[in-house]
Amino acid sequence: MHDQFKELDTKELKFADTVFVRDIETRVFQAIVIKCLAEIEGVALLEGTLLDNLLGREGNERIKGIHVEQDSKNHSVSIKVEVNIAHGISIPEKAEEIQTKIAAEICKLTGLHVSVVHVVFKALITDEPLEKLIEEEMEKEDEEFSSEEF
Repeated sequence: MHDQFKELDTKELKFADTVFVRDIETRVFQAIVIKCLAEIEGVALLEGTLLDNLLGREGNERIKGIHVEQDSKNHSVSIKVEVNIAHGISIPEKAEEIQTKIAAEICKLTGLHVSVVHVVFKALITDEPLEKLIEEEMEKEDEEFSSEEF
C-alpha cells in the first residue's frame, strides 16, 4: 500500500487556498466614528439619547447620523456622518478635519480602505435656539421695511 504513494509527487497535490474571513459589525465603525467626533471641537452628532449610544441600543443597528456601507470584495468601507456644527466655525475646514480623522482611525483600527467619508452638516449649534434668532432677524427686517415706507 505504501508503494503506490512513493510514486506520487507531492508537488502534484494541490490544496485549496486558505480563506481568511473578517467580519466587522456596523456598530464597531459607529463606535470609532463617535470616538473621533468626541475629540473634535465644535461638532456634535445628531440628537439621540446618550443612554442609547452608550448601551448600544439603536434602531435598525444604527446610531442616528452614522451610516456605514462595507464592500467585502474591495476590502473597503464608506461612511456617511451627519453632524451639527457650532456657529462661527469654518465648515470646509471642519469637514476636512472630520474626514481625515475618521479615515485615519478606521484604516488604523480595521485595516480596511476608507473609500468615502461623506460629512453632512444638518444644523447649526448656537447659544440661543435657532428659532429665536430667526424670529429676531425677521422682526428686524420688518422694522426696517416699515420704517422705509414712511
